[in-house]
Amino acid sequence: MNTRQNLSLNSKKPFGAAVLLCTFGLGYAQQAVPETNRKNVILFLVDDLKPTLGCYGDPVALSPNIDKLASRGVRFNKAFCNQAVCMASRYNIMLGSRSTSTGLYNFGTEFRDAYPDAVTLPQYFMKAGYHAESMGKVYHIGHGNTNDERSWSIPHHKEKVIEYLVPESTNRKLTREEAFFENSHLYFEELPPNRDLPRGAAWESPDVTDEGYADGRVARHAIDRLRELKKKPEQPFFMAIGFARPHLPFSAPKKYWDLYKPEELPMPKYEKDPEGAPRYATKRGGEIDQFNPIPVGQYVYPDSLTRKLIHGYYASMSYMDAQLGRVMDELERLNMLENTIIVLWGDHGWHLGDHGYWTKHTNYEQANIIPMIMVAPGISKPNSSTDQLVETVDIYPTLAELAGLEKPTGPQPIDGMSMVPVLKNTGTVIRNHAYHAFPKDGHLGRAIRTDRYRLVEWTSLNNPQEEKGYELYDYLKDPLETRNIYQENKKVAAELKAILATHPEAKRQYRKGNN
Repeated sequence: MNTRQNLSLNSKKPFGAAVLLCTFGLGYAQQAVPETNRKNVILFLVDDLKPTLGCYGDPVALSPNIDKLASRGVRFNKAFCNQAVCMASRYNIMLGSRSTSTGLYNFGTEFRDAYPDAVTLPQYFMKAGYHAESMGKVYHIGHGNTNDERSWSIPHHKEKVIEYLVPESTNRKLTREEAFFENSHLYFEELPPNRDLPRGAAWESPDVTDEGYADGRVARHAIDRLRELKKKPEQPFFMAIGFARPHLPFSAPKKYWDLYKPEELPMPKYEKDPEGAPRYATKRGGEIDQFNPIPVGQYVYPDSLTRKLIHGYYASMSYMDAQLGRVMDELERLNMLENTIIVLWGDHGWHLGDHGYWTKHTNYEQANIIPMIMVAPGISKPNSSTDQLVETVDIYPTLAELAGLEKPTGPQPIDGMSMVPVLKNTGTVIRNHAYHAFPKDGHLGRAIRTDRYRLVEWTSLNNPQEEKGYELYDYLKDPLETRNIYQENKKVAAELKAILATHPEAKRQYRKGNN
């Protein structure tokens, strides 16, 4: 069940957002480095990308372009999102704020309602003299959420997330997920509820060119914009490039499906809930049920269906990888690599049938572990990696320091830590845990992930007197999370509870008018 279904929320119609003026208020830093020495910044944001990549040791994944990018800089082996859902995770990176600090957990809540004067990551760079622009999926646009025009120097270049080319995939009708991502119900009141709209196909593989789908067009737009920006070398820029695949549906050109032999793809090793896990911590259905031919109400699928979905995920990842490669090749052709900081970030992980779960929306490992690669010319050592625990919110202060800007201070909470010391020396340890959270079935689960363990504390959102629920997993002995060992490991649990207690009490879900 996704967060749209978990908690009631106040949706907001996005009319008027595009006419907001770009203003600079509290929290902006003074420039610390002359503009002539500023490096450009490119942030690749990839939807639903877990570390199923060659550079992360996946023996099946064909990701030559991301692997090459990793060889240029530092790969973070233990990177985690702050919440495993698209909207909140993108607010985490753009604000440098955890959901537990802002109360922004659920679809339909706009961050400027809670923090009208928030200084987003690209805004921070704009104040320092940067040109900032975005294309593809950057903010989550859909499910009642919109883009933030104040974050960009020029209008955002929007592209599709849900896209079909084969008529049979939709029977030429508006599907549930298309309606969600196009915010159709905000504009067309006569539409029936989304649950009454037809489901689209979970995959398609037509023999088309790369630019037949959105990610190919995003890459083309990025290339065109880089050529224009190259003409003004004195103007530093911040460019956010958002790729949609491998988000469902697995719509990718046939040649990327043909890269893989289905019988050689990895299948899930454990398809049950963790033994002893609280009911509200587990997951059944949700986003995956919005697509055909998924059998609603059946959560461990036949091997043929499981294998087809896994095939679609890998094919979509390789398609996205090729588009990223086109942009990287253009940067090299334009001789811009030595003056450009590059970050690759996945917004959250993805369940590929493990525990019998699909997509995200849990506090478990596969929904929260993400790829994160940072290339900082002159600072990061090429072809290196680190086991330093890192969170999505760390990207904001890290990029600010890499660009020579002063430490950001808000006015929204800035929860991240700069990873520049780690980029300089990958053995540096500046944090002993990662912190993330997820609201589910009337409970909020706050999690601490150390090198070895994860503790999750579940608190009722409606009844503070309800006894808290706990999960504890040992990833050295039980990487598949087969058993909740909280009851027999109270000493370890107490140590992790002490770490959790260093974090402020989680903010309740933001509702317009309650802040």
